[in-house]
Amino acid sequence: MICAGFLFYSDNVVMTTFNFDTPINRQTPPHDDSVKWAKYAGRDVLPMWVADMDFAPPPVVIEAVQARVAHGVLGYPHVTQSVIDAVLLHLERDLGWVVDPDWLVWLPGLVTGLNVACRSVGDTGSAVLTSTPIYPPFCSAPKFSERTLQTVSLQQQGNDWIWDLDALKSASDASTKLLMLCNPHNPVGRVWREDELRALAQLAEERDWVICSDDIHCELLLEPGVRYTPLASLSPEIARRTISLFAPSKTYNIPGLGASFAVIPDAVLRRRFERVIAGIVPHINVLGYTAMEAAYRDGVPWRNALLAYLRVNRDRLIGAVNAMPGLKVHSPEATYLAWIDARGLQLPEGVSAAQFFEAAGVGLSPGQDFQAGAADYVRFNFGCTRQTLEEAIARMASACARQVG
Repeated sequence: MICAGFLFYSDNVVMTTFNFDTPINRQTPPHDDSVKWAKYAGRDVLPMWVADMDFAPPPVVIEAVQARVAHGVLGYPHVTQSVIDAVLLHLERDLGWVVDPDWLVWLPGLVTGLNVACRSVGDTGSAVLTSTPIYPPFCSAPKFSERTLQTVSLQQQGNDWIWDLDALKSASDASTKLLMLCNPHNPVGRVWREDELRALAQLAEERDWVICSDDIHCELLLEPGVRYTPLASLSPEIARRTISLFAPSKTYNIPGLGASFAVIPDAVLRRRFERVIAGIVPHINVLGYTAMEAAYRDGVPWRNALLAYLRVNRDRLIGAVNAMPGLKVHSPEATYLAWIDARGLQLPEGVSAAQFFEAAGVGLSPGQDFQAGAADYVRFNFGCTRQTLEEAIARMASACARQVG
């Protein structure tokens, strides 16, 4: 396998070339509508923030979407058996989970699923419990749903981030009805082990919580030997209180097509979830279904090549950041996101780490978006070309040297 042009050899020794090094035009119409790149339009700031990679989707996805457009019919779709089969294939082949098709609930986006889960568990005034730092919609969805948000901080133990079960117990109360889990975790990149998942599930069983698990990054495993486990696959007892959310959008870089789904084994919980959706949440659009099917059915060679490219990016970034004065970062086991601790920079009061690096020409996600009081942290998206990564590293290193040196 060659990283630059990316030659991927399948079991049948068929060679396919994927190019992750050539930049995509993001500056001129009709290519200038990227949320990620438009944020810094006209400024010399590299956008390394929102979780949207800089790569084109797999060729098989582009070809499928182009064929659908060429067909000329873009009316109201329903989910077809071929889409269902592709999703079931993905769940069994890639995740080791055999799922009943009746458990599937289709969604136009994973964030929609987070909000629907909050509304479908408990009542107005019930509490939703989660860990921080965390993907921002975990904190906004309970508030939008008229639920109370309860949070505990993940703990650092050596080179790992871990759950504090005692803190979970202390932070919860009789009003707590839903635990929101992110696996693999955004932004720290942990893949929760089976024993960790079982401990969370046991606590949920004892306290009669439902668990909503955001597993959107489940295919983006970077650390050799690390295995992702769907929470609901552990036992029927755990499955009956679990809402699992998936989408091809992060792995195959198609977030703009709005295609996601929930797996809800328990019929009563599933009906509650579906009642919240009814009349409010739109269906997946026809191109979203097309892209989802193509990605899950035929996108694995591209995904494997992507993972190899991202591993090189990760290792380069982690080594470089840990060599910069004032910065520390744990190597993420999964995702293409790194959670960087910039407390050592000792920035002036009122200046966040994100503001500091933006002034140096690198646009990162502010830590306070993920955890209250985390202004000295930033999230770095390394789903980019090697050239972009090297330029971002150089700018950050110069800024840190000026600040600390």
